[in-house]
Amino acid sequence: MAELTEPPWHAAFPAPTLTAPLMPQRRAYQILSMRIASLLIIDVRRTDYLGGAIRGSLNIPAQGFWWNRGMLYELAYKAGMEWVVFTCGSSNGRGPRCAGWFLEHVRNTAQDQDMQVMVLEGGVKGWVKAGYGGLMDGFDEGYWEELFSKEEGREGGVATTAGSETAERGGGKDVTEVEPAEKSQQEEG
Repeated sequence: MAELTEPPWHAAFPAPTLTAPLMPQRRAYQILSMRIASLLIIDVRRTDYLGGAIRGSLNIPAQGFWWNRGMLYELAYKAGMEWVVFTCGSSNGRGPRCAGWFLEHVRNTAQDQDMQVMVLEGGVKGWVKAGYGGLMDGFDEGYWEELFSKEEGREGGVATTAGSETAERGGGKDVTEVEPAEKSQQEEG
């Protein structure tokens, strides 16, 4: 008997038709730390939110983002946000997908050509690897050290050099790859 697999969470929604550009980590860090412009970071992680979050970011899990994109736009617009930047674990799946949906809403529904919608380069993992943990709430250095060492060594899994290089560039899967397979299938992408 064939086992049925549940479709990924994002299969219930239309694929984004627009792609948000990347915001370099250093630029986001400078804007946030020096408060030289209005930038809002939306962290779309759900269960992989351990280890801390970028200071001032809002957590809107990707799985429910589709229904909240209009309200997010209204709040960001009224607050005068110049940039809305999306992130997730590594900005490879959930972050870019939600940024695409939000960009569509901003440009096509709200007809706003001024608000900039972007994806944080490397995600939260890249942020930590770049040394910006000091600008995080709930930063747990031990959590990140353990996560990165597991990704590099793949405890109980197959270690590959390519996987480590991908992780260092901010690539790879969006959720922590040390989670059980069934959980990561639900969360990623």
